[in-house]
Amino acid sequence: MTRRSIFVTCFLAFTFLLNNANAQTITPYDAELAGYQYPYPVSHITLNVQGQSLQMAYMDVQPVKPNGKVVMLLHGKNFCGAYWDSTAADLSNNGYRVIIPDQIGFGKSAKPAHLQYSFQLLAQNTKALLDSLKIPKTAVLGHSMGGMLATRFTLMYPQMVEKLILENPIGLEDWKVKVPYQSVDKWYEGELKQNFEKIKQYQLNNYYAGQWKPAFEKWAVLQAGWTAGADYPRVAWNSALTYDMIFTQPVFYEFENIKAPTLLIIGQRDRTALGKANVPEDVKKTMGNYPELGLNVSKRIPNAKLVPIPGIGHSPHIESYPQFIQPLLDFLK
Repeated sequence: MTRRSIFVTCFLAFTFLLNNANAQTITPYDAELAGYQYPYPVSHITLNVQGQSLQMAYMDVQPVKPNGKVVMLLHGKNFCGAYWDSTAADLSNNGYRVIIPDQIGFGKSAKPAHLQYSFQLLAQNTKALLDSLKIPKTAVLGHSMGGMLATRFTLMYPQMVEKLILENPIGLEDWKVKVPYQSVDKWYEGELKQNFEKIKQYQLNNYYAGQWKPAFEKWAVLQAGWTAGADYPRVAWNSALTYDMIFTQPVFYEFENIKAPTLLIIGQRDRTALGKANVPEDVKKTMGNYPELGLNVSKRIPNAKLVPIPGIGHSPHIESYPQFIQPLLDFLK
């Protein structure tokens, strides 16, 4: 055996052991992430939805020196409220009260066996949370899927939204005009096959455009914890239902109706598009062009400002926090 072949063999063995070590360090979680510590205390409200009593989790971060303003942070599809940790800390330090819900079907909130999901329903649930906290007005920041929800919430309850911030929102295009429909059962089948390696690869390709950093690892590990838990079929089913919601309920045609001052923070390397893997290569190239999508939508929203962040992907508040937080704070002021 040559020195080169010995080196290659040892390297492959090390990689195999490292991958196994990663897989073995995944902590299994139940449907509501019991045992996973959020950055701030978690409370719950009870919602009566479609004949069911469902628990909705949230964090309410109180500032030491309140400025009288509230900011609500809405998470993305494959995340939960916990990933707003740094954002909430800086907002709180600047005097803002910060409300961070986990939507039904996500994070520490309920994962019902059956639910007809819609962005209107999630917006109603979110309003119910604000009403329970006696919050009549708030700025709303939505990332990824949270951007679609923030848009729907703003359209439904314009009197409650002082300012709207969209961070690399999905829904800047209508995928169903290009992508074949995929049934909930098909989404579910795909979700049941998820594991840490697949989750990390998906995030690497779609969120960070091929550039991985150790700081990203914890969010892939958290999502993978569900796949190792006994409740994962229920979690996967809710994930499938919300994929169908995202695909079939565009907000793309209604941006002109937004009345709140709006900030779009758009990582320019982002190429996220739902269903892109299911179309021919020539169609795929036309989807998820965030530099173009962000510019076009910023022109359609009557009172909008666009902040492009060069070289950054789908999650600026994770990937390039200083470039994200400063324009956010400036806009809120």
